[in-house]
Amino acid sequence: MSKRFEGKVVIVTGSSQGIGRATAVLFAREGAKVTITGRDEASLEESKKAVLAVTNSENNVNVVVSDITTSSGVDQLVNSTIDKFGKIDVLINNAGAAFTDENGKVGVEVGLESYQKTFDINVKSVIDLIQKCRSHLIASKGEVVNVSSIAGGPHANTNFAYYCMSKSALDSMTRCFAIDLINHGVRVNSVSPGIVATHFLNAMGIPDEGVKKCYKYYTEHRDIIPSGAPGKPEEIAQVIGFLADRNMSSYIVGQSIIADGGTSLIMGMNTHDLGDVCK
Repeated sequence: MSKRFEGKVVIVTGSSQGIGRATAVLFAREGAKVTITGRDEASLEESKKAVLAVTNSENNVNVVVSDITTSSGVDQLVNSTIDKFGKIDVLINNAGAAFTDENGKVGVEVGLESYQKTFDINVKSVIDLIQKCRSHLIASKGEVVNVSSIAGGPHANTNFAYYCMSKSALDSMTRCFAIDLINHGVRVNSVSPGIVATHFLNAMGIPDEGVKKCYKYYTEHRDIIPSGAPGKPEEIAQVIGFLADRNMSSYIVGQSIIADGGTSLIMGMNTHDLGDVCK
């Protein structure tokens, strides 16, 4: 029996851990050839091992250590994929981050440096990748799935204003690019996760013990996660796989599927101080 992504070539950004790693493993398990990428070589090696555990072939995985906030990093990623696999069928724009202010400021007081860093990874890199993959995706009548966040919705969160703004921009980009690219047979959609148990908080500088406290606190408060637990990377990967599978989701164009355990229905999370929770 053939696998649903047999013969497909997939790029997954931010695949050194978390949702990106789980997504790369899902596509590999379903028969795809996968390019994984990130800035941390050691973490990418762990992702490669996870992919090889389900595909058993070095020929099916391409590892690219690069910084996709730079034009040269994006060129390296795209060119390496074409050089090894000859085409691109699916682009998963998963890489993203939130940055805390070095001086502990929040809201309107957060410096423009944090704004620039946030938009470079969450918005600019996605534009650059879609533009540079465009001709390849048109040739394959491919798919783009952006990983956004419920933070991009209408609810305010002063602690992470720039992150929320960047994900709102990504949602708008998804809709605009979807209308442009569907004329060429390429679908663009996105998934908006809520709280997912990944290294996202660690990357913001919160130590492991603080992260554990945070997830425990969120789990105990149903006004934060009505379903009672943070999501798993594999659960978000399943949504990404659905959106990338034209047999399953062919009539979905320019949409964002929310996967958040009900969080966005209440958004009580924004009334809790994350800094106090993680102490």
